[in-house]
Amino acid sequence: MNGKEATRAQVRQTGRVGQLAEDLAARFLEAQGLIVLARNYRCRGGEVDLICGDRQVLVFVEVRLRRNRDFGGAAASITGTKQRRVICAASHYLATRCSMERECRFDCVLLDGLSETAIEWLRDAFS
Repeated sequence: MNGKEATRAQVRQTGRVGQLAEDLAARFLEAQGLIVLARNYRCRGGEVDLICGDRQVLVFVEVRLRRNRDFGGAAASITGTKQRRVICAASHYLATRCSMERECRFDCVLLDGLSETAIEWLRDAFS
């Protein structure tokens, strides 16, 4: 396997692991009573992993997985730049998909492994 092939294989593997983390987070949030409305909403400036309804509140969820704590846990990986990209995508979603004003919040689901026991849910994480 040459360098390009190895890089492509690593990207595919990372994508699969990320999808597993998002699936786990979605199941967790649904068990808490939220309704998943959209997944992986993208626009030019950013992406939101999950968009959920929590009663009358629209919840934009960032899912972060860290399997190695050498560089900090999952929470440490949510930088100001990452927050701005999530907020940009949320703004785009609201402008293009919502016909009325809704209360919104930004949550994070942090996973320090692919296990239901490794989930931490931070409600209103960007305030």
